[in-house]
Amino acid sequence: MRIIRGIYKTRYYKVQKGFHSRPTTDFAKEGLFNVLEHQYLCENMDILDLCAGTGNISIEFLSRELGNVIAVDNNFNSIRHIKTMVDKFGCEDKIHVIKSDLLKYLEKSEKQFDLIFADPPYEFEHYDKMIDLIFEKDKLKEDGLLIVEHGAETKLENRTHFQFVRTYGNIHFSFFEKK
Repeated sequence: MRIIRGIYKTRYYKVQKGFHSRPTTDFAKEGLFNVLEHQYLCENMDILDLCAGTGNISIEFLSRELGNVIAVDNNFNSIRHIKTMVDKFGCEDKIHVIKSDLLKYLEKSEKQFDLIFADPPYEFEHYDKMIDLIFEKDKLKEDGLLIVEHGAETKLENRTHFQFVRTYGNIHFSFFEKK
């Protein structure tokens, strides 16, 4: 995998064979960031990356110097991998890595974010609960953005605050806004 743009552009990193997490493809990642850069003002943001997995989205945010990131994942191997990448890219001062279940983190955290990116496993059974918690617990700042990555079988269009969905191959990004 590679970093597409920004200060870490074209740098590659490897994920161990058999790594439990499904990384967002470069094609989908490029599409996602094109939407962000052309439709939203993205600078000096507080960003939350839920189910951070390989950390590739977190590092892409940092590479593009869009703000500071909190990366949350409940898997020890993911946390270790993200911390290794953070050391490799030298971005320790811009990211905080937390081992936690995403629903527990949303319940307990008092912090608000400009952007929340959530990429739970496609078979995740609590998409509705996750989205409800984000809005009920006021996790987004005014004009904040929630992006949920999911597969084709998950339909989120009927959810409150839903704006639109973008599809890149088998990867879907549903966008929600707090207005």
